[in-house]
Amino acid sequence: MATRYLYLARHGAADPFGDLTPAGHDQARLLGRRLAHLPIDAVWHSPLPRAEASARIVAEQLAGPVPAQAAEELVDHVPYVPPVEEMPPAWAPFFDGYDPAEAAAGHRTAQRLTARFARAPEGVDVHEVLITHAYPIAWLVRDAFDALPERWLGLAFANAGLTVIEYRPALPPSLTVLNELSHLPPELRWTGFPHAPRP
Repeated sequence: MATRYLYLARHGAADPFGDLTPAGHDQARLLGRRLAHLPIDAVWHSPLPRAEASARIVAEQLAGPVPAQAAEELVDHVPYVPPVEEMPPAWAPFFDGYDPAEAAAGHRTAQRLTARFARAPEGVDVHEVLITHAYPIAWLVRDAFDALPERWLGLAFANAGLTVIEYRPALPPSLTVLNELSHLPPELRWTGFPHAPRP
């Protein structure tokens, strides 16, 4: 049965200007090495510089010549803003300032993302790496479980953490790996999260 394997990763750690830090370069290189034995068909990335740089580094580690290519759907965006009457009060400050037009544009981007990538292939297996941001990954994971649209907000992802979703015809998606960090040494894990004790 033909399967689409999506290897999702947040870009490497970046500075306030959006450029990869030395740690971010190392994270991307180690992620690429983690994936190097796989028959990767394509590496897609968000148009933003931190994702593009991470994708180039990942692609350099792969076994064959796999170019890193931009996909507009992977841009950092808020995929869904719940209506005020459905929003838990604790979430309200997060969405403060999003007007209806911005919310609608973000949701359209999220819908294009799932339409393009969250589906079974036709005929043969497809292995694709998506280097993007925490929110698009959260949206794809939420979609895989067919969860309520606002549940993307309860998912968080580390820089260069690996998530894998598999899509097969006539079957629900399979989430086989979630935010996995074993390819990173301890000092490069858990970046992109608030400072707190971590396992």
